[in-house]
Amino acid sequence: MRFFSDNAATVAPAVLEAITAANRVDTAYDGDWLSQRLDGAFSDLFGTEVAALWVTTGTAANCLALAAMVPPHGGVFCHREAHINTDEAGAPEFFTHGAKLIPLDGEGAKLTPETVRAARRAIRPDVHQVQPRALSITNATEYGLVYAPDEVAALSEVAKELGLGVHMDGARFANAVARLGCHPGDVTWRAGVDALSFGFVKNGGLSAEALIFFRKDLADVAKMRRKRAGQLLSKGRYQAAQLLALIEGDRWIANGRASNAGAAAIAEAAGSRLMLPVEANEIFLRLTAGEAASLRAQGFDFYDWGEGQARLVTSWDQPSHEIDALAAAIRALGT
Repeated sequence: MRFFSDNAATVAPAVLEAITAANRVDTAYDGDWLSQRLDGAFSDLFGTEVAALWVTTGTAANCLALAAMVPPHGGVFCHREAHINTDEAGAPEFFTHGAKLIPLDGEGAKLTPETVRAARRAIRPDVHQVQPRALSITNATEYGLVYAPDEVAALSEVAKELGLGVHMDGARFANAVARLGCHPGDVTWRAGVDALSFGFVKNGGLSAEALIFFRKDLADVAKMRRKRAGQLLSKGRYQAAQLLALIEGDRWIANGRASNAGAAAIAEAAGSRLMLPVEANEIFLRLTAGEAASLRAQGFDFYDWGEGQARLVTSWDQPSHEIDALAAAIRALGT
């Protein structure tokens, strides 16, 4: 019973059907009829004009967004636990040709305006220190916490004052919006976000993520960088088909709600074992080594998260009987 990662989830049937429907002769790269629909479809979704690019991975989406904002001699403020800092093997530095990540601290992998201001004050405005050019935040965060629209707006306001572009890593954007119950524009462009890495693979996609730009100048740069990075696939219609299949009919948000609901049920069973509030589809628990072994012996798969801790992730396709079984097993451990 898999609670290891939503990256391992199945592909939504609508996505597979859309890929099959796209299997017809068309022009190459991003000139096909499906790729040409992306800007309009995502503009409708966000309630403003956007440029939407498909890429194959979240790493590519994050790094192309940052590369469009940050020169090789610049820096990126991010949380110390941000995926771009801990799990992308130097890809941001590679894509930007050398820009420096400047990690900051904050509970639950969230940043605050005060933390960003303090970090900027600590950097001398001279050629001997890297000058920040962007702020990257993750929603939902690596610890499953969600930035509300007013929190994003407050960070963006500080970023704009400091001359920083604002990037949102939305690998679990569907989970964040499902939690907030807001319009997707409220937590992005209306709150000052310039570029969004909109995650689909964790939410029912196969091999496509969306890179959304709320500024045309950044999109123009990213299109050239996408080609240079080997991310401009010759048969892009199959990537576009996946994205369209999930945003049309609001499948993306329905899948986010489903995985959130599974996490909420497990969180209720966990009680005082919870390390952090459960606001999306990640659950962080206190478990002894013996308790973790007991759960694994019952067939549950999950990450160890440091000594005496575990991370569990629910997926959009998680069978209800697995959620019920895990909740019961956690309750049986006692407090």
